[in-house]
Amino acid sequence: MNTYNEVEAQLPRAVLIADCLAELPEFEVMHALFSTLDIRWLVVKASISTLRPGPPKYILSRSSADLFTIAADAPEEDILRQLLSLTRTVASRVPAASKTFAPNIFSSRPPAMRSEAKEDAVLTPAIGHTTSQDQVILIGSSTGGVDALLSILSHFPSDCPPTLIVQHTGAGFGESLVGLLDRQCRARVELASETSVLRTGVVTIGAGTRRHLVMRDCRDRTCGLDHDKPVSGHVPSVDMLFHSAIPMAGKVVAALLTGMGRDGAEGLKALRDAGAFTIAQDEQSSVVYGMPRAAAEMDAAQKVLPLDRIGPVLLQTATSKLPRSREMLR
Repeated sequence: MNTYNEVEAQLPRAVLIADCLAELPEFEVMHALFSTLDIRWLVVKASISTLRPGPPKYILSRSSADLFTIAADAPEEDILRQLLSLTRTVASRVPAASKTFAPNIFSSRPPAMRSEAKEDAVLTPAIGHTTSQDQVILIGSSTGGVDALLSILSHFPSDCPPTLIVQHTGAGFGESLVGLLDRQCRARVELASETSVLRTGVVTIGAGTRRHLVMRDCRDRTCGLDHDKPVSGHVPSVDMLFHSAIPMAGKVVAALLTGMGRDGAEGLKALRDAGAFTIAQDEQSSVVYGMPRAAAEMDAAQKVLPLDRIGPVLLQTATSKLPRSREMLR
């Protein structure tokens, strides 16, 4: 958090980071946050002898256009040459502090149009309005989930169905993650609070906290934060969110995205058995095919889809009045 605040204030043309830090799970969130500032990274390896070809393992699993590696004991001229080659010009950079929307590679709409759409949404009476017929979207994700969420939420309009998301992150990154997602999508993105009513056009995030995001009262359509004991090895836990929504399963559309382990698989199965429409991300588009694999193996997902189809299908299913198909696509 201190690093992000410093970089946002100083807006350097490049950031150098030790390879041991770039391998940490928390770096995924930091990397995504910095992408809004249009900054490139130079990952510094311990020595030339230990420098493996290419970027670290985490970086290999995704687009690495803004990540480069160099050995700490490389000649000074090599380091300078690498820095000069990777830095962007100041004119091309749009600081997040400007309160404008950073360009979104997942959206075909220009930033100005997206900004206006969100401003209109704030003034629209539909924001905060719910009815007993409203569908609810639930999403769980872990490793690789930040980019996956950016992709999915880029499809959501300003009046999207109420959406609850659990994303595994390091402690303290919840607010920054919310800020990133809120800048990049039309819907309003908020950090989970003690208790709140589900609202149209609002995406609630459970991340970076030691409490679980759950449905508190399905009849009154309220969500909030619950106890702090790990479930499926995580706090917050996707399984906790999914299980808490079982009483309203008939009005739930749920998706389990990329991530290690099995968190969310049992909850997704329970939701499907109770009448919810369920989706798992496919192996090809997952950074880590752990959580969605577990869901697919126990037949918890009615559809197994690539990432670029999940957002549209979530919306189409949540807003459709047609009977839900229970077919399994592989």
